[in-house]
Amino acid sequence: MTELHSPRQASPSAPPSLSPAPVPGPPAPHPPHPLRPLRIVRLANFVTPTSGGLRTALRELGAGYRAAGHEPVLVIPGERASDEATAQGRVITVPGHELPGTGGYRVLTGRRHLARLLERLAPDRLEVSDRTTLRWTGEWARQARVPAVMVSHESADAVLRTWGVPPAAAGYAADRLNLRTARAYARVVCTTEWAAREFVRLGVRNLVRAPLGVDLEKCHPAWYSAALRARHVGGATRLLVMCSRLSPEKRPGRALDAVAALRRRGIAVHLVVAGDGPLRPRLAERARVEGLPVTFLGHVAHRAELAAWQASADVVLAPGPAETFGLAALEALACGTPVVVSASSALPDIVDRAGVSAADDGSAFADAVEDVLARPEPARREAARARAEEFGWPLAVAAFLAAHDAGPPATTEPAPTADAVVAAARWPKPPGGGGS
Repeated sequence: MTELHSPRQASPSAPPSLSPAPVPGPPAPHPPHPLRPLRIVRLANFVTPTSGGLRTALRELGAGYRAAGHEPVLVIPGERASDEATAQGRVITVPGHELPGTGGYRVLTGRRHLARLLERLAPDRLEVSDRTTLRWTGEWARQARVPAVMVSHESADAVLRTWGVPPAAAGYAADRLNLRTARAYARVVCTTEWAAREFVRLGVRNLVRAPLGVDLEKCHPAWYSAALRARHVGGATRLLVMCSRLSPEKRPGRALDAVAALRRRGIAVHLVVAGDGPLRPRLAERARVEGLPVTFLGHVAHRAELAAWQASADVVLAPGPAETFGLAALEALACGTPVVVSASSALPDIVDRAGVSAADDGSAFADAVEDVLARPEPARREAARARAEEFGWPLAVAAFLAAHDAGPPATTEPAPTADAVVAAARWPKPPGGGGS
Protein backbone atom coordinates (compact mmCIF):
# COMPACT_ATOMS: atom_id res chain seq x y z
CA MET A 1 0.00 0.00 0.00
CA THR A 2 1.35 3.41 -0.89
CA GLU A 3 1.73 6.28 1.52
CA LEU A 4 -1.45 8.27 2.00
CA HIS A 5 -1.61 11.93 1.05
CA SER A 6 -4.19 14.61 1.64
CA PRO A 7 -6.88 14.61 -1.02
CA ARG A 8 -6.15 18.31 -1.38
CA GLN A 9 -2.62 17.41 -2.48
CA ALA A 10 -3.28 14.29 -4.52
CA SER A 11 -3.29 14.27 -8.29
CA PRO A 12 -6.72 13.97 -9.96
CA SER A 13 -6.05 10.38 -10.97
CA ALA A 14 -4.91 9.17 -7.56
CA PRO A 15 -7.55 6.99 -5.85
CA PRO A 16 -8.35 7.39 -2.17
CA SER A 17 -6.50 4.69 -0.27
CA LEU A 18 -7.15 2.93 2.98
CA SER A 19 -5.92 -0.56 2.28
CA PRO A 20 -8.26 -3.12 3.84
CA ALA A 21 -7.18 -5.38 6.66
CA PRO A 22 -8.39 -8.80 5.43
CA VAL A 23 -10.76 -10.78 7.63
CA PRO A 24 -9.86 -13.47 8.36
CA GLY A 25 -6.11 -13.29 7.88
CA PRO A 26 -3.21 -11.01 8.83
CA PRO A 27 -3.56 -7.23 8.55
CA ALA A 28 -2.37 -5.58 5.37
CA PRO A 29 1.04 -3.87 5.39
CA HIS A 30 0.75 -0.50 7.06
CA PRO A 31 2.23 2.60 5.44
CA PRO A 32 4.13 5.33 7.20
CA HIS A 33 1.50 7.70 8.54
CA PRO A 34 1.44 11.35 7.48
CA LEU A 35 3.75 13.70 9.37
CA ARG A 36 1.11 16.41 9.60
CA PRO A 37 -2.23 16.73 11.35
CA LEU A 38 -5.25 15.24 9.61
CA ARG A 39 -8.68 16.82 9.56
CA ILE A 40 -10.94 13.92 10.53
CA VAL A 41 -14.56 14.82 9.85
CA ARG A 42 -17.02 12.63 11.70
CA LEU A 43 -20.73 12.30 10.88
CA ALA A 44 -23.21 10.79 13.32
CA ASN A 45 -26.96 10.51 13.79
CA PHE A 46 -29.01 9.59 16.86
CA VAL A 47 -27.00 11.78 19.23
CA THR A 48 -28.81 13.93 21.79
CA PRO A 49 -27.72 15.75 24.95
CA THR A 50 -29.23 12.88 26.95
CA SER A 51 -28.03 9.94 24.84
CA GLY A 52 -25.45 7.56 26.24
CA GLY A 53 -22.95 5.23 24.63
CA LEU A 54 -22.58 6.76 21.17
CA ARG A 55 -22.27 10.29 22.56
CA THR A 56 -19.62 9.11 25.02
CA ALA A 57 -17.67 7.27 22.31
CA LEU A 58 -17.72 10.28 19.99
CA ARG A 59 -16.56 12.59 22.76
CA GLU A 60 -13.71 10.36 23.94
CA LEU A 61 -12.49 9.52 20.45
CA GLY A 62 -12.56 13.18 19.42
CA ALA A 63 -10.58 14.17 22.49
CA GLY A 64 -8.12 11.39 21.71
CA TYR A 65 -7.71 12.51 18.11
CA ARG A 66 -6.97 16.04 19.34
CA ALA A 67 -4.45 14.77 21.87
CA ALA A 68 -2.72 12.89 19.05
CA GLY A 69 -2.32 16.16 17.15
CA HIS A 70 -5.16 15.82 14.64
CA GLU A 71 -8.15 18.07 13.90
CA PRO A 72 -11.45 16.29 14.59
CA VAL A 73 -14.69 17.86 13.39
CA LEU A 74 -17.99 16.29 14.47
CA VAL A 75 -21.21 16.96 12.53
CA ILE A 76 -24.46 15.93 14.26
CA PRO A 77 -28.16 16.77 13.94
CA GLY A 78 -29.93 18.96 16.46
CA GLU A 79 -32.84 21.27 17.04
CA ARG A 80 -30.93 24.36 15.89
CA ALA A 81 -27.68 25.16 14.12
CA SER A 82 -24.48 25.79 16.08
CA ASP A 83 -20.72 25.63 15.64
CA GLU A 84 -18.64 25.17 18.80
CA ALA A 85 -15.05 24.57 19.83
CA THR A 86 -15.05 21.85 22.48
CA ALA A 87 -12.66 19.46 24.25
CA GLN A 88 -13.40 16.88 21.54
CA GLY A 89 -12.71 19.38 18.74
CA ARG A 90 -15.08 21.37 16.59
CA VAL A 91 -18.73 20.29 16.88
CA ILE A 92 -21.13 21.46 14.17
CA THR A 93 -24.84 20.95 14.81
CA VAL A 94 -27.08 20.96 11.76
CA PRO A 95 -30.88 21.22 12.13
CA GLY A 96 -32.17 17.69 11.71
CA HIS A 97 -35.50 15.93 11.42
CA GLU A 98 -36.80 14.46 14.70
CA LEU A 99 -37.89 10.84 14.45
CA PRO A 100 -41.33 10.29 16.05
CA GLY A 101 -41.46 7.91 18.99
CA THR A 102 -37.70 7.87 19.61
CA GLY A 103 -37.55 10.29 22.51
CA GLY A 104 -35.78 13.07 20.63
CA TYR A 105 -33.44 11.30 18.21
CA ARG A 106 -32.71 13.31 15.06
CA VAL A 107 -31.09 12.53 11.72
CA LEU A 108 -29.06 14.55 9.26
CA THR A 109 -31.21 15.15 6.18
CA GLY A 110 -30.73 17.27 3.11
CA ARG A 111 -27.93 15.66 1.13
CA ARG A 112 -27.09 18.76 -0.88
CA HIS A 113 -26.62 20.89 2.22
CA LEU A 114 -24.51 18.23 3.94
CA ALA A 115 -22.44 17.63 0.78
CA ARG A 116 -21.73 21.36 0.54
CA LEU A 117 -20.69 21.38 4.19
CA LEU A 118 -18.33 18.48 3.59
CA GLU A 119 -16.83 20.29 0.61
CA ARG A 120 -16.20 23.37 2.75
CA LEU A 121 -14.67 21.29 5.54
CA ALA A 122 -12.31 19.58 3.06
CA PRO A 123 -11.62 16.51 5.22
CA ASP A 124 -8.48 14.41 5.01
CA ARG A 125 -10.46 11.49 6.46
CA LEU A 126 -14.18 10.82 6.83
CA GLU A 127 -15.65 8.75 9.66
CA VAL A 128 -19.37 7.92 9.51
CA SER A 129 -21.45 6.43 12.33
CA ASP A 130 -24.73 5.61 10.56
CA ARG A 131 -24.83 3.07 7.74
CA THR A 132 -28.49 3.70 6.86
CA THR A 133 -29.34 7.33 6.08
CA LEU A 134 -25.69 8.39 5.69
CA ARG A 135 -24.40 5.56 3.51
CA TRP A 136 -24.42 7.89 0.49
CA THR A 137 -21.43 9.69 2.01
CA GLY A 138 -19.26 6.76 0.98
CA GLU A 139 -19.83 7.64 -2.67
CA TRP A 140 -19.24 11.31 -1.91
CA ALA A 141 -15.91 10.41 -0.31
CA ARG A 142 -14.91 8.26 -3.27
CA GLN A 143 -15.60 11.06 -5.74
CA ALA A 144 -13.82 13.59 -3.50
CA ARG A 145 -10.88 11.19 -3.07
CA VAL A 146 -11.23 11.18 0.71
CA PRO A 147 -10.43 7.90 2.50
CA ALA A 148 -13.56 7.02 4.50
CA VAL A 149 -14.54 4.53 7.18
CA MET A 150 -17.92 3.44 8.44
CA VAL A 151 -18.15 2.61 12.15
CA SER A 152 -20.71 -0.13 12.76
CA HIS A 153 -22.11 0.69 16.20
CA GLU A 154 -24.81 -1.96 16.02
CA SER A 155 -25.62 -5.35 14.55
CA ALA A 156 -28.21 -4.79 11.83
CA ASP A 157 -29.35 -8.40 12.15
CA ALA A 158 -29.82 -8.12 15.91
CA VAL A 159 -31.58 -4.75 15.76
CA LEU A 160 -34.05 -6.00 13.16
CA ARG A 161 -34.85 -8.99 15.36
CA THR A 162 -35.58 -6.72 18.31
CA TRP A 163 -38.09 -4.96 16.07
CA GLY A 164 -39.88 -8.27 15.56
CA VAL A 165 -38.57 -9.06 12.07
CA PRO A 166 -38.44 -12.87 11.55
CA PRO A 167 -34.85 -14.23 11.76
CA ALA A 168 -34.63 -15.27 8.11
CA ALA A 169 -35.91 -11.93 6.87
CA ALA A 170 -33.69 -10.04 9.33
CA GLY A 171 -30.62 -11.92 8.15
CA TYR A 172 -31.43 -11.31 4.49
CA ALA A 173 -32.03 -7.59 4.99
CA ALA A 174 -28.90 -7.24 7.14
CA ASP A 175 -26.76 -9.00 4.54
CA ARG A 176 -27.92 -6.64 1.78
CA LEU A 177 -27.32 -3.59 3.97
CA ASN A 178 -23.90 -4.78 5.08
CA LEU A 179 -22.69 -5.64 1.58
CA ARG A 180 -23.67 -2.18 0.37
CA THR A 181 -21.93 -0.63 3.37
CA ALA A 182 -18.72 -2.57 2.76
CA ARG A 183 -18.69 -1.55 -0.90
CA ALA A 184 -19.35 2.10 -0.10
CA TYR A 185 -16.43 2.66 2.28
CA ALA A 186 -12.71 2.00 2.29
CA ARG A 187 -13.03 0.30 5.67
CA VAL A 188 -15.73 -0.89 8.04
CA VAL A 189 -14.84 -0.67 11.74
CA CYS A 190 -16.51 -2.99 14.27
CA THR A 191 -16.00 -2.58 17.99
CA THR A 192 -16.42 -6.27 18.93
CA GLU A 193 -15.98 -9.67 17.35
CA TRP A 194 -19.72 -10.17 17.89
CA ALA A 195 -20.53 -7.10 15.77
CA ALA A 196 -18.05 -8.19 13.10
CA ARG A 197 -19.64 -11.62 12.57
CA GLU A 198 -22.37 -10.39 10.24
CA PHE A 199 -19.64 -8.95 7.98
CA VAL A 200 -17.31 -11.94 8.31
CA ARG A 201 -20.02 -14.34 7.16
CA LEU A 202 -20.22 -12.33 3.92
CA GLY A 203 -16.49 -12.54 3.31
CA VAL A 204 -16.05 -8.78 3.73
CA ARG A 205 -12.34 -8.05 3.56
CA ASN A 206 -12.16 -4.32 4.27
CA LEU A 207 -13.04 -4.94 7.92
CA VAL A 208 -11.06 -4.00 11.02
CA ARG A 209 -11.77 -4.30 14.73
CA ALA A 210 -11.25 -1.39 17.08
CA PRO A 211 -12.56 -1.59 20.65
CA LEU A 212 -14.16 1.22 22.56
CA GLY A 213 -12.92 2.09 26.03
CA VAL A 214 -13.73 3.42 29.47
CA ASP A 215 -12.45 6.33 31.55
CA LEU A 216 -10.72 4.47 34.37
CA GLU A 217 -10.31 7.62 36.46
CA LYS A 218 -13.87 8.95 36.28
CA CYS A 219 -15.30 5.45 36.67
CA HIS A 220 -13.73 4.06 39.84
CA PRO A 221 -14.71 1.98 42.90
CA ALA A 222 -13.84 4.99 45.07
CA TRP A 223 -17.25 6.44 44.13
CA TYR A 224 -18.95 3.86 46.38
CA SER A 225 -21.32 5.70 48.74
CA ALA A 226 -22.90 4.10 51.79
CA ALA A 227 -25.05 7.20 52.21
CA LEU A 228 -26.40 6.85 48.68
CA ARG A 229 -27.33 3.23 49.32
CA ALA A 230 -28.96 4.10 52.62
CA ARG A 231 -31.39 6.45 50.88
CA HIS A 232 -32.85 3.55 48.87
CA VAL A 233 -31.96 0.28 50.56
CA GLY A 234 -31.49 -0.87 54.10
CA GLY A 235 -30.53 -3.99 55.94
CA ALA A 236 -30.28 -7.00 53.66
CA THR A 237 -31.86 -5.28 50.64
CA ARG A 238 -29.73 -5.52 47.51
CA LEU A 239 -29.31 -2.55 45.22
CA LEU A 240 -29.67 -3.19 41.49
CA VAL A 241 -28.93 -0.47 38.93
CA MET A 242 -29.73 -0.24 35.23
CA CYS A 243 -28.17 2.51 33.10
CA SER A 244 -29.97 2.48 29.80
CA ARG A 245 -32.01 4.40 27.31
CA LEU A 246 -35.62 3.38 27.93
CA SER A 247 -36.50 2.37 24.38
CA PRO A 248 -37.84 -0.91 22.96
CA GLU A 249 -34.56 -2.25 21.55
CA LYS A 250 -32.92 -1.97 25.00
CA ARG A 251 -35.57 -4.22 26.59
CA PRO A 252 -35.64 -2.26 29.89
CA GLY A 253 -38.78 -4.09 31.00
CA ARG A 254 -36.66 -7.20 31.52
CA ALA A 255 -35.03 -5.52 34.53
CA LEU A 256 -38.49 -5.12 36.08
CA ASP A 257 -39.22 -8.76 35.24
CA ALA A 258 -36.09 -9.75 37.17
CA VAL A 259 -37.10 -7.63 40.16
CA ALA A 260 -40.53 -9.28 40.22
CA ALA A 261 -38.96 -12.75 40.01
CA LEU A 262 -36.50 -12.04 42.82
CA ARG A 263 -39.24 -10.72 45.08
CA ARG A 264 -41.30 -13.86 44.49
CA ARG A 265 -38.28 -15.81 45.72
CA GLY A 266 -38.17 -13.73 48.88
CA ILE A 267 -35.06 -11.75 47.92
CA ALA A 268 -35.24 -8.09 48.89
CA VAL A 269 -34.01 -5.86 46.08
CA HIS A 270 -34.43 -2.27 44.94
CA LEU A 271 -33.89 -1.25 41.33
CA VAL A 272 -32.64 2.22 40.38
CA VAL A 273 -33.02 3.14 36.71
CA ALA A 274 -30.70 5.81 35.30
CA GLY A 275 -31.87 6.85 31.87
CA ASP A 276 -34.82 8.19 29.96
CA GLY A 277 -36.72 7.37 26.81
CA PRO A 278 -40.14 6.76 25.30
CA LEU A 279 -40.89 3.72 27.50
CA ARG A 280 -40.40 5.49 30.81
CA PRO A 281 -44.10 6.32 31.46
CA ARG A 282 -45.16 2.75 30.74
CA LEU A 283 -42.43 1.27 32.95
CA ALA A 284 -43.19 3.67 35.80
CA GLU A 285 -46.88 2.81 35.61
CA ARG A 286 -46.11 -0.90 35.68
CA ALA A 287 -43.87 -0.50 38.73
CA ARG A 288 -46.65 1.45 40.50
CA VAL A 289 -49.40 -1.05 39.66
CA GLU A 290 -47.33 -4.11 40.58
CA GLY A 291 -45.80 -2.50 43.66
CA LEU A 292 -42.27 -3.07 42.44
CA PRO A 293 -39.46 -1.24 44.31
CA VAL A 294 -38.11 0.81 41.41
CA THR A 295 -36.77 4.36 41.37
CA PHE A 296 -36.58 6.20 38.04
CA LEU A 297 -33.88 8.87 38.05
CA GLY A 298 -34.32 9.99 34.47
CA HIS A 299 -31.24 11.17 32.60
CA VAL A 300 -28.26 11.56 34.93
CA ALA A 301 -26.21 14.41 33.49
CA HIS A 302 -23.31 14.38 35.94
CA ARG A 303 -20.71 11.67 35.41
CA ALA A 304 -19.78 11.63 39.11
CA GLU A 305 -23.38 10.98 40.17
CA LEU A 306 -23.74 8.14 37.68
CA ALA A 307 -20.43 6.64 38.80
CA ALA A 308 -21.64 6.77 42.41
CA TRP A 309 -24.73 4.76 41.52
CA GLN A 310 -22.70 2.26 39.51
CA ALA A 311 -20.08 1.85 42.24
CA SER A 312 -22.65 1.57 45.03
CA ALA A 313 -24.81 -1.09 43.36
CA ASP A 314 -24.53 -4.77 44.20
CA VAL A 315 -25.29 -5.70 40.59
CA VAL A 316 -25.80 -3.69 37.38
CA LEU A 317 -28.27 -5.02 34.81
CA ALA A 318 -27.75 -4.72 31.03
CA PRO A 319 -30.71 -6.50 29.39
CA GLY A 320 -30.34 -5.15 25.83
CA PRO A 321 -30.08 -8.12 23.41
CA ALA A 322 -28.56 -6.07 20.57
CA GLU A 323 -25.75 -4.30 22.47
CA THR A 324 -22.60 -4.37 20.37
CA PHE A 325 -20.23 -3.04 23.03
CA GLY A 326 -22.16 -1.72 26.02
CA LEU A 327 -20.25 1.26 27.41
CA ALA A 328 -22.55 1.49 30.44
CA ALA A 329 -21.72 -2.10 31.37
CA LEU A 330 -18.00 -1.44 31.00
CA GLU A 331 -18.32 1.70 33.13
CA ALA A 332 -20.01 -0.36 35.84
CA LEU A 333 -17.13 -2.84 35.79
CA ALA A 334 -14.67 0.05 36.09
CA CYS A 335 -16.61 1.14 39.18
CA GLY A 336 -16.08 -2.32 40.64
CA THR A 337 -19.58 -3.69 40.13
CA PRO A 338 -20.35 -6.95 38.30
CA VAL A 339 -22.90 -6.90 35.50
CA VAL A 340 -25.63 -9.30 34.41
CA VAL A 341 -25.94 -9.10 30.63
CA SER A 342 -28.05 -10.51 27.82
CA ALA A 343 -26.56 -13.70 26.39
CA SER A 344 -27.79 -12.59 22.96
CA SER A 345 -25.56 -9.49 22.91
CA ALA A 346 -21.85 -8.80 22.58
CA LEU A 347 -21.55 -8.20 26.31
CA PRO A 348 -20.70 -11.73 27.48
CA ASP A 349 -17.34 -11.32 25.74
CA ILE A 350 -16.87 -7.86 27.25
CA VAL A 351 -17.68 -8.70 30.89
CA ASP A 352 -16.09 -12.16 30.69
CA ARG A 353 -15.86 -13.71 34.18
CA ALA A 354 -16.54 -10.33 35.82
CA GLY A 355 -20.25 -10.81 35.18
CA VAL A 356 -22.88 -13.35 34.21
CA SER A 357 -24.83 -13.72 30.97
CA ALA A 358 -28.48 -14.68 31.03
CA ALA A 359 -31.15 -15.77 28.59
CA ASP A 360 -33.60 -13.09 27.57
CA ASP A 361 -36.27 -13.50 30.22
CA GLY A 362 -36.82 -12.19 33.74
CA SER A 363 -36.39 -15.52 35.50
CA ALA A 364 -33.00 -16.12 33.87
CA PHE A 365 -31.87 -12.62 34.82
CA ALA A 366 -32.99 -13.27 38.40
CA ASP A 367 -30.96 -16.51 38.41
CA ALA A 368 -27.91 -14.59 37.18
CA VAL A 369 -28.33 -11.94 39.89
CA GLU A 370 -28.39 -14.68 42.52
CA ASP A 371 -25.28 -16.21 40.95
CA VAL A 372 -23.42 -12.91 41.28
CA LEU A 373 -24.59 -12.27 44.83
CA ALA A 374 -23.40 -15.74 45.89
CA ARG A 375 -19.80 -14.71 45.15
CA PRO A 376 -17.74 -13.06 47.91
CA GLU A 377 -18.16 -9.31 47.51
CA PRO A 378 -14.46 -8.32 47.59
CA ALA A 379 -13.59 -10.92 44.94
CA ARG A 380 -16.41 -9.99 42.59
CA ARG A 381 -15.62 -6.28 42.83
CA GLU A 382 -11.90 -6.84 42.26
CA ALA A 383 -12.66 -9.01 39.21
CA ALA A 384 -14.94 -6.32 37.77
CA ARG A 385 -12.34 -3.58 38.06
CA ALA A 386 -9.56 -5.81 36.71
CA ARG A 387 -11.58 -6.62 33.61
CA ALA A 388 -12.35 -2.95 32.92
CA GLU A 389 -8.67 -2.06 33.15
CA GLU A 390 -8.13 -3.93 29.87
CA PHE A 391 -10.24 -1.33 28.02
CA GLY A 392 -8.79 2.15 28.50
CA TRP A 393 -9.59 4.92 26.00
CA PRO A 394 -5.95 5.35 24.86
CA LEU A 395 -6.07 1.82 23.44
CA ALA A 396 -9.35 2.58 21.65
CA VAL A 397 -8.06 5.86 20.20
CA ALA A 398 -4.93 4.13 18.90
CA ALA A 399 -7.05 1.46 17.21
CA PHE A 400 -9.38 3.99 15.55
CA LEU A 401 -6.47 6.11 14.34
CA ALA A 402 -4.89 2.95 12.94
CA ALA A 403 -8.12 2.29 11.05
CA HIS A 404 -7.61 5.74 9.49
CA ASP A 405 -3.94 4.96 8.77
CA ALA A 406 -3.15 7.86 11.06
CA GLY A 407 -0.86 8.27 14.03
CA PRO A 408 0.64 11.11 16.05
CA PRO A 409 1.99 13.61 13.49
CA ALA A 410 5.23 14.22 15.38
CA THR A 411 6.60 10.67 15.21
CA THR A 412 7.99 8.65 12.35
CA GLU A 413 7.26 5.27 13.90
CA PRO A 414 4.52 3.39 12.00
CA ALA A 415 1.24 3.21 13.86
CA PRO A 416 -0.02 -0.27 14.76
CA THR A 417 -2.84 -1.78 12.75
CA ALA A 418 -6.24 -1.75 14.45
CA ASP A 419 -6.33 -5.54 14.66
CA ALA A 420 -2.84 -5.59 16.19
CA VAL A 421 -3.96 -3.12 18.86
CA VAL A 422 -6.98 -5.29 19.63
CA ALA A 423 -4.80 -8.40 19.86
CA ALA A 424 -2.58 -6.63 22.37
CA ALA A 425 -5.67 -6.02 24.50
CA ARG A 426 -6.18 -9.77 24.93
CA TRP A 427 -9.66 -9.57 23.45
CA PRO A 428 -11.46 -12.87 23.99
CA LYS A 429 -12.53 -14.75 20.88
CA PRO A 430 -16.11 -16.04 21.00
CA PRO A 431 -16.48 -19.82 20.59
CA GLY A 432 -16.75 -20.63 16.90
CA GLY A 433 -16.56 -16.96 15.93
CA GLY A 434 -14.51 -15.53 13.10
CA GLY A 435 -11.44 -13.49 13.73
CA SER A 436 -8.22 -12.31 12.32
